[in-house]
Amino acid sequence: MSAAIEAEGLTKTFGGDVLALNGVGFTVEEGTVLGLLGPNGAGKTTTVRVLTTTLIPDSGRARVNGLDVVKDANKVRSSIGLAGQYAAVDANLTGRENLRMVGQLFQLSRKDASRVADELLEHFNLTEAANRPSKTYSGGMRRRLDIAAALVVRPPVLFLDEPTTGLDPNSRTAVWQVVEDLVENGTTVLLTTQYLEEADRLADNIVVVDRGAVIAEGTPATLKSTLGETVLDLGFPDTSTALEASQLFLGKWPAPPVLDGSILELPIDTGPSQVMLALRKLDEAGLAPTSMTLREPSLDDVFLSLTGRRTDLDEDQ
Repeated sequence: MSAAIEAEGLTKTFGGDVLALNGVGFTVEEGTVLGLLGPNGAGKTTTVRVLTTTLIPDSGRARVNGLDVVKDANKVRSSIGLAGQYAAVDANLTGRENLRMVGQLFQLSRKDASRVADELLEHFNLTEAANRPSKTYSGGMRRRLDIAAALVVRPPVLFLDEPTTGLDPNSRTAVWQVVEDLVENGTTVLLTTQYLEEADRLADNIVVVDRGAVIAEGTPATLKSTLGETVLDLGFPDTSTALEASQLFLGKWPAPPVLDGSILELPIDTGPSQVMLALRKLDEAGLAPTSMTLREPSLDDVFLSLTGRRTDLDEDQ
């Protein structure tokens, strides 16, 4: 398998002192999905802007479809699709008119632009709404139209910057199905997302960035395995009690405990005996939990352990 996207040592500074990218590097193999995760301001969108040629890095190099994103910027742009965080369709044009316009901007003939528009409208289940102004579309429909517009020229690589932000669960699921269909047909996808469930479902590989640097990389299963086979959630009356309880396990537990408000999360590797050990420690310290739950680790647990914060992300640099 060859690489569709390659990034190496990317750096970018804004305003002379804001380091948005600090040596970012990763590879995305053809026909796979890379999930790019990170807290607000981590550098996800900056990375996408560099890879899609709308921003020049200060140093480092990147190639998309074998083309240098700086030296071959025009060729890169003609071989990729991009759907940003907000739908970029013209609200006053119909769905069909939007797609035809994009096709003609890419110098397709009127006939070919119409044919491609109709094919995409059918594929994205928008045929019935094709002749309505897109301002009458629901959020999910506008998002699907936006992704369709990014696919007018059949790009081998598609960049999706938080493609389902603000959508209801049904619309989000519909977009996920679209992405899965594209990948099944050979498209390479890089997506940034604030939904760990989304990355877990769609991504073959995940890169976590924080403060402009890559801090973890691997498959969803590999990342979750770093936390052990099970997570023990212990609830306490307040955050100060949970913090006091966490001190009992710092440096004395196979993996670091994680605090989430008044919930103490303990990775468990050895089953019931380790649970009993944790409860004995708490009992001896007079810190009885008010609730206890055992569950499988999630990507959100990984994210919290790596960055110290949950994934309630907003648009970043």
